[in-house]
This record gives sequence, structure tokens and C-alpha cells, in this order.
Amino acid sequence: MSSTKTLIFVVGPTAVGKTSVAIDLALEYKCEIISADSRQFFKDIAIGTAKPSDQELAVIKHHFVDFLDLGESYSAGQFEKEAMSFLEGYFQENDICICVGGSGLYVNALMFGLDDLPSSPSVRSEIIELYEKEGLVALQRKLEELDPEHYASMDAQNKQRVMRALEVCMASGVKYSELRSLSKKDRPFKSIVIGLNRDREELYDRINKRVDLMLEEGLLEEVKSVYPRKSLNSLQTVGYKEFFNHFDGEYDKEEAIRLVKRNSRRFAKRQITWFNKYETIQWFKPSKKAAILKFVSLNRSK
Repeated sequence: MSSTKTLIFVVGPTAVGKTSVAIDLALEYKCEIISADSRQFFKDIAIGTAKPSDQELAVIKHHFVDFLDLGESYSAGQFEKEAMSFLEGYFQENDICICVGGSGLYVNALMFGLDDLPSSPSVRSEIIELYEKEGLVALQRKLEELDPEHYASMDAQNKQRVMRALEVCMASGVKYSELRSLSKKDRPFKSIVIGLNRDREELYDRINKRVDLMLEEGLLEEVKSVYPRKSLNSLQTVGYKEFFNHFDGEYDKEEAIRLVKRNSRRFAKRQITWFNKYETIQWFKPSKKAAILKFVSLNRSK
């Protein structure tokens, strides 16, 4: 692959409008799309993860959507390996590809590569013991103390990710955030990073309305269908956990809806914090298509 090959990243917070912009770009450049939204990898959870619609998938070919069973484990390292393998073949015949998503770790994996981070079975056992005794809150508190930068930008409700970050910090004595950024792998393509955002009030209103729309589309029925598998790591995510707790009798439906909206807004804030760290990112409102196309054109010619 040569440096004329270009991967355009379209990133930003949940509900900002990434899918629509990515499809517009793919139509413009006659190319295909890689999803870097780790929630959309899994089958059977289309509504709560806001997967591209059947119509959108028919317009542009998407990769890494709806390809894993809920019980399968899948890491950012696996995504890096498989997405790079796909691109090696894809770029033999094409010059541009789009990568769209809000899962920062998976975007990082494809853009920069992941370092070989340390692991320790004894430390992992210690962390599991702490979790069994004191729960997720204890792990969150410890990680926030050891690596506040990473804690502020991650999905702290994802038990497995909290445990892994803690394991790295405790095994190495170095912050997970620092180890992850020590090196960047050379990539045989040019990366152009488009960040999408809206005024905060507008974004939060879109998030609230999206949750209402998901409920109209059958979110509760979807959650009920996967409720027997609620302990799976793939389901430890906003929009599902809150309703699982509701079904367990912890609070009523109205409170569950309020929590989904609140936790989605908090997640959006963490996503913006994460992507703000990218040195080459250029932020746009999703409606600024002409400006986005000009930015891509200028950076492809550099």
C-alpha cells in the first residue's frame, strides 16, 4: 500500500450524526465503511446500539457490523488485526475507506495500533477478589486514583475494561493512559480525522429524543429478548443495564428511561474528551458537508 491510500475517520459523541456523514462521504468517494463502534459488532441488539438501518446498509457496504454473537469475546487488539487485514486487501483496488464510530479504544487500535500491555494472573486474581467483595464501585475508585486521565475518558460501567486498565496499572506501576501512548505503529495509509459535534444543548436534546425513538421502535422488547443473558460483557452497556435493573425491580420504567438518557449524555461527554486528545482532529458540525469535503481534499493532497 502506498501513502496515496487514505482512511477517513469520522468520530464523535453518540447521537451526533456520524452514520449519516459517513454515508455521505462514502457516496462522494465511492468507497466502503468500517464500523469502529464496538456495540454494533454484536447481533441481536440493533435498536439500543443505533446500528445503521437496513436501507443505509443497502446503500453503502459496511464492515464489522452485526458479525459477533453476544457471547463472543472480542478485543480492540483483535479488531486492529482483522481491520488491518481487511484494509490490506481493500486498498489493492481502492484508494479511500471510511472508518466511523465512537469507541475510542477501537479507533485508536486502527489509527495508531495498540501496545503490548502487561498482564499478571496474580494481579488479575487480586482485582477479581476485590470486585467480588466490594463490587464495581471499588474498582472504579481504585482506577480513578491510579489513572484519573484514563478513568475520565472511559466507559467506567464496563467491568471488563475497568479490570483490564487496573491490571495494567498495578502490574506495571505506570498509568494505563501513559503506556498506551508510548508508541504509534506506522500505517501504510494516510489518516484524516473528522470530529463531529454540536452545541451541547442541541446534542443532549438529540440524545434524549433518540432514546424516546428507540422506545417507540421496540427497545424494551429487545432488552427483554436478551435479558436471560444479561451478565454477558457485550450487554454491560448504556441502554441495556438500566432496563435490566428495572426488570430486576430496582426502579420503575420512568426511572430507567431517565437513567438511560442521563448515562448516554455522560457517555457523550467522555467521548468528546477522548477525541479532543487527537492532535490532527478537525471538528465540524454535521451539516457542514462542503467544509468537510474541502478538509478531506486538502489533507489528501498534502
